[in-house]
Parts: sequence; C-alpha cells; structure tokens
Amino acid sequence: MTTPLRLVIQEYAGETTVGMPAPPPLGEVHIWHWAPVCPPSEVDELWNILAENERERAQRYRFPKHRNEFVINRARVRGILARYVAKAPQDLVFEYSPHGKPSLEGVQGWRFNLSHTEGLAALAVVQGREIGIDVERIRPQSDARRIAERFFSVPERQSLQAFSGDALDHAFFRCWTRKECYIKAKGEGLSLPLHQFDVSLGEGEPAMLLSTRPDPKEAEEWVMYDLALKPGYAAALAVSADLSSVSQ
Repeated sequence: MTTPLRLVIQEYAGETTVGMPAPPPLGEVHIWHWAPVCPPSEVDELWNILAENERERAQRYRFPKHRNEFVINRARVRGILARYVAKAPQDLVFEYSPHGKPSLEGVQGWRFNLSHTEGLAALAVVQGREIGIDVERIRPQSDARRIAERFFSVPERQSLQAFSGDALDHAFFRCWTRKECYIKAKGEGLSLPLHQFDVSLGEGEPAMLLSTRPDPKEAEEWVMYDLALKPGYAAALAVSADLSSVSQ
C-alpha cells in the first residue's frame, strides 16, 4: 500500500501570488487551482509567455472564449512551474510521452498534471511519483446511465443504480473524475479502457482504486483523493507509490 500524502492546496492568482512554497518534497503534493478568466489586456500579456507551438494550438480554437482559456491555463502552468525550477516561464520546454503526457525537459523526477472544466482549472505537482488530476463541473446529466453503460465497469454501474436525481449526478461525476485522474496518471491515454478498473463512488465513501485488471496487485500501487476545490465541482487526484513501482 502507498503511504498517505500531504496535500497542499492553494488558489493561484497569477504573478501577484505571495508565499509560493518550496518545491514539493517527497511525500507532498501541491495542487494549484484558478478560474480561467482575466481581462483581455492580461490575456495579451500571457500570450507572450507561450511557446510558438502553444500559440499555434490557441489559434485553432474557433471561439475567443475557448482560445483565451487555453492561453490563460498554459501561461499559468508555466508561471507555477517556473517558480519551482527558478526559470522564466517562457524558458520552460515541455516534452511529451507517446500518449501526450507532458514533462519538463531537463528536470528529472518531477511530475505534474493539468485539468480544466468550465470555470475551473487545477494543476497538481509532485516529485518521484506519477500523478493525475481531473476536475468536472457537476451538472444535470440526463444520460448518466447510458454513459455509464458504455464506459464504467460492471461493479460501478451496479453501484450507480442506488442513486437518482441530484444524487445520481454527484455520484456520476465522483466516479468520472476518479477514473479520469487514474487514466491521466497512468499516461496511457485511450489504450487503457475505463472498464478495466473499478473505483469507489458511494456517497461519503473515500476515493479509492478498488481493483485493476488484468493485474489485481496494481491497485495497491496507487492512492486516490477527492479534492474540495470549489463548490459545484468534483475533483479527484491519483498518485503512484513512486516512479519505480508503477506497472508498465
């Protein structure tokens, strides 16, 4: 089993943030969250922080709102990570795994993961472990059971049957964020089917990776947490025991 971690959660307010903690020591995870909105003049300033490939991605967004959110989120990821490694935000270089999971070029042992939804973005940072975070705005989900039939495991679908109305919406997003954070931590993208592992989803039940297939022992290599970042949102975090213990 993994050792419980210390979670340090803080809202990020851009360059005006004070009291930035030291880089997370082993056994500690830093979670930063923010609303991906700011005045147009500030978006223009943040644009200058981005790399050329990030600007190209931003320009592919059809709607200005989505383009601005992308610019804000990418710039704030750079702003946070830059303080940890004592570099200028625009000097950071990102590398990507075959499935698109980013890491910092020239920085060993660090892992980070970004998630964003309407009105909220969150970045998790850790040393010596794999990590994944997912945030979702809780909203009425009329097709929750249909989506569950397609993506959730049999035990999860059975557990979902106990809920209806608002409770069903909350249970659905508890399950979804817990599954997504694990998928993101593994960094295998769609090659890891969502029905190949089970997570807890009962009301008041701690976030947990209950079982994994085909290797049942893999569940013991991970710890999972719910995060209370903002009312009306579900958020979950998955962290490995350490980088060497994660099954490949």
